[in-house]
Amino acid sequence: IILLEVLFFFSVVGQSSAFVPQCQKVQLRKGSRTEWVGFLLSESTDSNYEEDNAVSIMTKTAMRKIAQVEKFPRLPVWPAWNGVAIFFISKLFGNDFAAKVEDIMGGRVCPNFFTEDKTSPFIMLVHHRHTFASWDILRYFQRTFFPEGFPAHAHRGFITVTYILKGGFIHRDSLGIKQSYGAEERHKGKHTQWLNTGGGMLHEEMFDIDFRNIFKPCDQELYQLWVNVPSKKKMVSPAIKLLGGESETPSVINVDRNGRKSETIVIGGTHKEKSSVAPIESDLAILHVSMDPGTSWSHNLPASQETALIYMRRGSIECQGTSVPPHHTAYFEQEGLNIVVSSKVGADFLFLAGEPLREPVAAQGSMVMNTPDEIDVAYADYQRGKMGLPWSETLSDEDWLDHVKRHPSVYKLE
Repeated sequence: IILLEVLFFFSVVGQSSAFVPQCQKVQLRKGSRTEWVGFLLSESTDSNYEEDNAVSIMTKTAMRKIAQVEKFPRLPVWPAWNGVAIFFISKLFGNDFAAKVEDIMGGRVCPNFFTEDKTSPFIMLVHHRHTFASWDILRYFQRTFFPEGFPAHAHRGFITVTYILKGGFIHRDSLGIKQSYGAEERHKGKHTQWLNTGGGMLHEEMFDIDFRNIFKPCDQELYQLWVNVPSKKKMVSPAIKLLGGESETPSVINVDRNGRKSETIVIGGTHKEKSSVAPIESDLAILHVSMDPGTSWSHNLPASQETALIYMRRGSIECQGTSVPPHHTAYFEQEGLNIVVSSKVGADFLFLAGEPLREPVAAQGSMVMNTPDEIDVAYADYQRGKMGLPWSETLSDEDWLDHVKRHPSVYKLE
């Protein structure tokens, strides 16, 4: 009887040209095993259409849910008066409208201070959005006591990833390295700096301000992410690398049948079989995602990457009934190997995922080690000049280079 029913089913399917699906197996991972859990039925061979339809058959246990949504304070700076104005706009017209105003005029910074149990190996994410105007009289007064950037300061024991979205940075350090990088043509596609601070170094990051048009403010926007490293790799020689372009930070573009697209830039790790050349020290992914209105985005996670979170730069997303507004941070549960989000209005966000290091963390100021005693040693080494000695950001390149030759980081690889 069963055999007759199967034959009858296929005879009906074969007679109906309107019901001739193309079948492909959908492979979903569970734990360390691979299981075949279903079939993908679609009327199109378009890979993006298949990806969208695959979402509908993923079991709830395979899909990772959002556990918490959090909003960190945004602080007024560069220029502070813009930031103060945006604060009052948020109280009068709401946070969503204020986020749009901030995107236009700048003036705020948002440090996301993470906790080890939810975000390892990620320690902190800072979103900067600033503008500098040549005709801003207050700006010239402010920079006499508040430099436009970050003068020489010390680090030990972690990686800083600085990803520029607008404008740029000029970097100088106690290794004797100077770099200019960012999102403008003059930066030649190098938008990301991957800096392993290792045993210790000093560096200076000043905004690369270029007034091509004196009537138009110079826009600056960036992410800086602090990434922890395993204890055995904390005292290595400092290393620095600039990244950018398809060969180093490839992009993955998905276009649906209506021409709507999502784009993912792989800053670190891998997405859809495309990988960054960033020298990661543990299993992680750093992805910049932009979505057109009415699109969805998905990412498959290896079982090791229990940490996953999203910082929403623009727009909003939905994930299994949970909404994430602009300027909010969403933390995902640790279970599940697939993340799928959709956006009705369009979205732009930073996605982070990684394998927890499962080691003690001691962080103070600009040092990240494993114990308080190691932090004390780090600051003692800094005071002794082992990471180099600070210099003024006003020094010429010639004078700065002479200074660091006389006072280099002893951890520099010769």
